[in-house]
Amino acid sequence: MTPTWEKGETVQLEAKNISVYYGAVKALEDVSFHVNSREIVAMIGPNGAGKSTALKAVFGLVGIQTGYLTFNGESIKELRPDEHVSKGISMIPEGRRLFPSMTVIENLEMGAFTQKYNNTKAEIEKILDLFPALKDRRKQRAATLSTGEQQLLAMGRALMQKPKLLLADEPSLGLSPSYVDTIFEKLVEINRLGTSVLIVEQNASMALEIAHRGYVFETGGILIEDTGKNLLESDDVKRVFLGG
Repeated sequence: MTPTWEKGETVQLEAKNISVYYGAVKALEDVSFHVNSREIVAMIGPNGAGKSTALKAVFGLVGIQTGYLTFNGESIKELRPDEHVSKGISMIPEGRRLFPSMTVIENLEMGAFTQKYNNTKAEIEKILDLFPALKDRRKQRAATLSTGEQQLLAMGRALMQKPKLLLADEPSLGLSPSYVDTIFEKLVEINRLGTSVLIVEQNASMALEIAHRGYVFETGGILIEDTGKNLLESDDVKRVFLGG
């Protein structure tokens, strides 16, 4: 499984020398990374290294104390998450965060809340075509779906916002091996359709396999940046992060 869409060379998202604190604890220190248009970028590293904090900073879920953050050349450092959505950034949160008592269709409709569609039903059908496993379950409550189906629904809800950049926080967490494969295949397909993807993932080998580039985090900073292919073949990365 490899990226099937040629990435662009235009920088879409850029974080430069950002630092994030949780109270007195520094979670990120002077970290820089970027995502080009139509690119898949993976962030890997041990728990507590700061990769999820970096993703949350991009979406405005945590404050950035120093540095700057731009999207398509415009500063988004001070924006709220809903304002990030309006700029074209959407997020699949860790743990899915669905509305459990709502049906599949109702969850997708909630994803379209900030959008002005001429035909919301038609957009929902496009999402169901992308995730056929949800088609026959459109009237089921989200709580009754399997964890894999719930993850597909979380992805579909995020895509209802028509993002230019999709953020994915641990999308394979807690899934069966077959659904892990499905999730990564769908991320490649979403990217092939023109959406950039920034993924934080504990399953480092799978994330790097689909990524154009990757960043290896270690204790609040970035240790290595390289292509996904080179990181997969790196002896240091294999030893420390991939168990090789």
